[in-house]
Amino acid sequence: MKTILVALLLLDPLLAIAAAGHPGSKDIEKQVNDLLKKMTLEEKVGQMTQVALDVVSKGDSGKAEPHAIDPVKLETAIFKYHVGSILNVATSAHSIDHWHEIITQIQDAARKTRLGIPVIYGIDAIHGASYTRGATLFPQGIAVAATWSPDIAKRIGEVTAREVRASGIPWNFHPVLDLGRQPLWPRFWETYGEDVVLATRIGTSYISGLQGDDIGASDKVAACLKHYAGYSFTITGKDRTSAWIDERMMRQYFLPTFEAGVRAGAMTVMVNAGETNGIPCHADYHLLTEVLKGEWKFRGFVVSDWEGIKHLYTRDRVADSPKEAVRIGVMAGIDMSMVPLDFSFYDLLLALVREKNVPLSRIDDAVRRILRVKFAAGLFEHPYPEPAAAEVGSKQDAVLNLEAASEAITLLKNSINVLPLRKGTRVLVTGPTANLLSALNGGWTITWQGDSEELYPHEKKTILDAIREENGKENVVYVPGTSFDKPLNIAAAVGAADTCDVVIACLGEKAYCEFVGNIDDFNLEDAQLRLVEELSRRGKPVVLILAEGRPRTIHRIVDKCSAVLMAYLPGMEGGTAVGKVLFGDVNPSGKLPFSYPKYPNAHVPYDGKGADVSDVNRYDPEFAFGSGLSYTTFEYSDLRLSKSTYSMKDTIEVSVTIKNKGTVTGKEVAQLFVTDLYRSVTPPFRELKGFSKLELRAAERRTVTFRLTAPDLSFIGKNYKRIVEPGGFRVAIDTLSTDFELKAPQLK
Repeated sequence: MKTILVALLLLDPLLAIAAAGHPGSKDIEKQVNDLLKKMTLEEKVGQMTQVALDVVSKGDSGKAEPHAIDPVKLETAIFKYHVGSILNVATSAHSIDHWHEIITQIQDAARKTRLGIPVIYGIDAIHGASYTRGATLFPQGIAVAATWSPDIAKRIGEVTAREVRASGIPWNFHPVLDLGRQPLWPRFWETYGEDVVLATRIGTSYISGLQGDDIGASDKVAACLKHYAGYSFTITGKDRTSAWIDERMMRQYFLPTFEAGVRAGAMTVMVNAGETNGIPCHADYHLLTEVLKGEWKFRGFVVSDWEGIKHLYTRDRVADSPKEAVRIGVMAGIDMSMVPLDFSFYDLLLALVREKNVPLSRIDDAVRRILRVKFAAGLFEHPYPEPAAAEVGSKQDAVLNLEAASEAITLLKNSINVLPLRKGTRVLVTGPTANLLSALNGGWTITWQGDSEELYPHEKKTILDAIREENGKENVVYVPGTSFDKPLNIAAAVGAADTCDVVIACLGEKAYCEFVGNIDDFNLEDAQLRLVEELSRRGKPVVLILAEGRPRTIHRIVDKCSAVLMAYLPGMEGGTAVGKVLFGDVNPSGKLPFSYPKYPNAHVPYDGKGADVSDVNRYDPEFAFGSGLSYTTFEYSDLRLSKSTYSMKDTIEVSVTIKNKGTVTGKEVAQLFVTDLYRSVTPPFRELKGFSKLELRAAERRTVTFRLTAPDLSFIGKNYKRIVEPGGFRVAIDTLSTDFELKAPQLK
């Protein structure tokens, strides 16, 4: 019998998070300071200015096809406005050769300037190098979280960094460290779920893969933490809208992931495009300067979101002019403005400094931070793409992609053990997500919205393609049945079901991104629900596959389905992964990284307070946080503590034995939950404090040991500081639980 020791990730400076090398070595600091002394005010303000590729591209909007740089526009941006950064893709994903042309032209121009300061190019490569043709496009963030595998997250970061840097780009606008606690939110699928510990471990592992020990290496890029902070918890569930999060909740739930990202060495932070507590985040001095740069000692730079500073005037109305908006944003702590379609920020900030309404010291601080990252990223030594490192989309990386998608897929229901299906079973495949790659990938894929199906690689398999390959084309009947929101041929699908043994209904959401994905009805569209209702009347087992970016409510059809598979947005290998799970080539091991609501108005996160999970107000989701079935069964036994009473200085060891009772190999996620029985601020019902994913052969048994220290039991107290209180605690793994006491320190 083997023993696994699991070191838990800690979430606060008081909890001794391991720091992973901020930008700011003595050598870099000297180079930064020497360069800063040589710069004019105009050159400094230019470094703080970021424009989109559209601004320097041919065509009135920069979106002419085929895409090309306009040399005159580029010269204006670099020589007149001294821009420090360019972002985005202008049209759709470019070939790696074209990216090399773009980056080379930009850096050629930058090198000819007086000081030769390179431009830092940024891109949204949130599930792989999504704007480089042929790149490896992985599962989206919420699906990566469903693997409960920090190792997979790290390896995804490594491949993404290599392919983004191979494109000539040194800066990735990812990871998203907002917590997914508002399932209406259209960017829910970009998060790593609703829990702080899970999101932190997955997110910091991804950062480790993305940046490594040296972001100046030819296969590494700088990370950008998004979206600081509170962006995901809007009242309405709509994108870029208001949130009300008091200081305690902010520090308990929404800041720890970002703080851990800073401690893990992330070099840039992007600002929340909405507002919290009546303060637009682009104007929030407390969050941007006092917390991020003050408390956490963040030494990288802060970049605005798209038009974020402009919105202080045009939308938020906390500034009475565009110039005042620039002053507020810069003085709040924004170092670089994603303007992004003009040079207004440059002109206005230059005027503000000359009028002494923004001190030169603030400009120097911002530019010092930007230069620090550029030096650390190796741009002064190697600003150009490296053709020798230009391979993307390798077969080896596709294997990892399939592994990630396979481990993400979550089996939520399997009555009468309808799954796995026997190969050769005659099946009907139907539903709007059955034959679309875009439905498996979602936004930020080839285009912003990810909905240009014609641009997707033809060699990749949809769910339908994969089922045909697994089961034999002759055993598969395909009838679309419905689009996402309109019936097409439901009657034909029902008729076809009579000729088949099993119905596979593929439902979910069409591809969307950001505010385009705002919805007013949390229920899955009626046309899709009707399709399953009609099919279920034929008496054939219905297997429901959900390809969706958020948990749209499906309660009215759950009882009508024999099996439910959550595929999330599983990426380019997602169709293949679904096929392999359906027919037993892969034993599913994904676990929900969020609570799947049963009703539109009944969302309660798993770690709700006593009032939220009492007999009156129960935690009653459709599928619980952390749940997920397997084709085998696991038995937990012998939950033990090293002792029953601990001091504040002790390490608490919690062990449990897990046995695979079935006949096939499977992977299980051991989840350690802790409940603080009584404390001065109402405790959650339970909190995840650790997890470990392990593979067990049939009849194999292992012991997993978790280690806790007193700081793992901390919380944000009445004075908004992180504290640990003595008292009783309960640990639980699976259905087992036991209690211990944490004693107060002895007074001398």
